[in-house]
This record gives sequence, structure tokens and C-alpha cells, in this order.
Amino acid sequence: MKLTILMPCLNEAETLAQCIETAHAGLARAGVPGEILIADNGSTDGSQAIAEKLGARVVPIPQKGYGSALRGGVAAARGEWIVMGDADDSYDFREVDRFVGKFQQGDELVMGCRLPAGGGTIVPGAMPWKNRWIGNPVLSFIGRLFYKCPAHDFHSGLRGFTKTAFAKMDLKTTGMEFASEMVISATLKGLKISEVPVTLRKDGRSRPPHLKPWRDGWRHLRFMLLFCPRWLFLVPGIFLFAFGLLAATALAVVPQHLSGAVLDVGSLLVASMMAIIGFQLVTFAFFTNVFAIAEGLLPNDEKFSRLFKFFTLEKGIVFGLLVAFSGFGLLGHAAWIWRQAGYGVLDYPENLRRLIPATTLLVLGVQTVFASFFMSVLGLKTTTRQPPTLRENSSPAAQS
Repeated sequence: MKLTILMPCLNEAETLAQCIETAHAGLARAGVPGEILIADNGSTDGSQAIAEKLGARVVPIPQKGYGSALRGGVAAARGEWIVMGDADDSYDFREVDRFVGKFQQGDELVMGCRLPAGGGTIVPGAMPWKNRWIGNPVLSFIGRLFYKCPAHDFHSGLRGFTKTAFAKMDLKTTGMEFASEMVISATLKGLKISEVPVTLRKDGRSRPPHLKPWRDGWRHLRFMLLFCPRWLFLVPGIFLFAFGLLAATALAVVPQHLSGAVLDVGSLLVASMMAIIGFQLVTFAFFTNVFAIAEGLLPNDEKFSRLFKFFTLEKGIVFGLLVAFSGFGLLGHAAWIWRQAGYGVLDYPENLRRLIPATTLLVLGVQTVFASFFMSVLGLKTTTRQPPTLRENSSPAAQS
């Protein structure tokens, strides 16, 4: 058996028959032996009987959730290729021949694209305006930016994959995030991804859809961020650290004038705070990448591997101590000026202009030292599970 058309189902009695009929037509058009499989997630409206009467195979999935239903369905599928689609009559399963053509060319994940950017069509009224103009385009753009994925429609409900590729993806989620996880995992693991244009029609149900646009949109966005430390931590961290450090350096010398506004010690304090927060975000990016690569959540990154070979625990400690001692030196200088004044009241702005840089360097130095130790702890705890490229250097920090 070559093809399985898989539909997750939860009380879809109104539309299931039409979906199965178009799926039969799709199998005939594709010209390959196949089956129609209904992954029932606990329907109470007779959906199971409708499916069996029309020649579909029903597999009950007791674990609730969109992802659970699909994972259970994939496990039960007999086809080498699987095309999944919603059972609400919003997709035309007669279009599965397009997916079959891509599978025959060796593609491993084939995304159905509803958006015009990928040649797809959205029938008027088929998608709420907030999904059409905000949710799907924005989330798909973020997915393409973060992960360099070729798909234009990250959240299409009609998509296909080989059973071998699905095993490689090793998907974990059980809810709506399943759709994002599939594309992200396939991209990170280097699977061959393509897309075909599909048409989205207005679904045939009289009840509201299971999808909750704002809630599920946030869940998709959260998942994308969690799997991309570079954009969640590293990029904003580098920006904040660089901007804060440059601004603090300029303000530590003299007040700055900007469009009639005078930036003085208050602005210096804010700039120093930005530099500290930015440094923390950069270290979080390193910690997250080390842990995610060691646990197999992210593939090995050669750039990080080279950096770990260079940045050893000892180098981190030395660099952190140099920064901290610089802060101590500035703090000592401020104390000497105070002593020269007989430990009395000093000029307020000028005193802060000395103290804020001193304390900022102290904080950054201490953070660097202990961040280096924490990287070593991560390396020691995950050594046996890390890719070989992260274990080549004998120092604990390089191992991490």
C-alpha cells in the first residue's frame, strides 16, 4: 500500500462523509493503492459509523489533542506516504495527486500552501480576516526567517510526508503546536521539503471550529521561539549589549545632547542596565543551545562547536576576572576621590558617572566567571549524550 489519507476526527458527522467521498476520488486520480484512515479522538456523534460505512478504516485515539490524534493515526497507517487533512470539508482531497507527484520525486515533507505567495487559493469566507491577514502570514514569515524553511504556509492543515520522514522528525507535542513542530523539525533535520498549491474552502460545519485563533496562534509563536534561541535570546541580547555599552561609554565621559535633550547620569544608568540585560540574554542563548544540542532537540551547530573549542572554562574565568578587576579599579578610583574630599558630600552627577561604570563592569565580570562555570556544569552533565563535535576539546567548557 502506497498512500494513506489520514483525517483526525472529533465529532465531524456533518462533513465526514463528503471528505471521505472526495478522498476516494483523490485515490483514484492519484492512481496508487491506498487507504482512508480516520483517527477518531473520542467522537460521540456517530462519526465512526459513518466512516466505516463509506469504506474508511477507523482507529480510536484515546489521548486528547490534535497532535495526539495525528500521531496515533500515523502509527496505524499502512501507507508508505501519508497525506493528512482536516475532516471539516475545508480541503479538497482530490488534490492528493499533487502530493503523490512530489513523493515520487523523492520529497519527504510536502506542504499544501493555501496562501497566494505559494500559489494557493483561499475562497472568500473560508478564513477569518485575522487568520488571513495577520496570523498565518506573520507566523509563516517568522518560521521562514527563523528556520530558513522553504514553505510559505506553516500552518496548512493539508500536508503530506513519508512514514520514514515522520520517524526522523521525532515529534513530541500533542496539541495544535504539532503543525509547527513538524515543519521546524523537518527543517532542522535537513529533510527534503516542498510545497504544492491547494484551495481552502469554507468548512461545512454548523458549529464553531476547534481552533481558537488567538490562543492557538500564541501557542504556535511560543513554540517557534522556544526552538530558536538565536532569535529569542542571541539577537536581542547582542543588540541590547552593544547599544547599552556604546551609550554607557559615551555618557561616562560627558553628558550627551540629543535633539535638545540632555542625557546625563540617569541615561547612563539605563544604558548600563541595557548592557547587563543584553549580556544575560547572550549567555542564555549559549546555555540553551548547549542543552538543546546535547539532548537532541536541535541539530549540531558548527559555528557554536568552533566557539566552544575556543572558549574554555579557563579563558572565561580569566576574561571575567579582568573585567571585574577593571570595575574594582574604577571603584577604587572613586573611593580615592572621596577620600581626597574628606569623605564628605561629592558632586552628585560626577560621582555617579564614576560609580555606575564601575559597578556595571563588576557585575559583567562576575557574570562571565559564573557563566563559564555553568557552561562547564552543562558539559559535565551531558557529556555522554553530546555529538562528537562538542566533545573534541578536553576542557569542560569546550565539551559543553
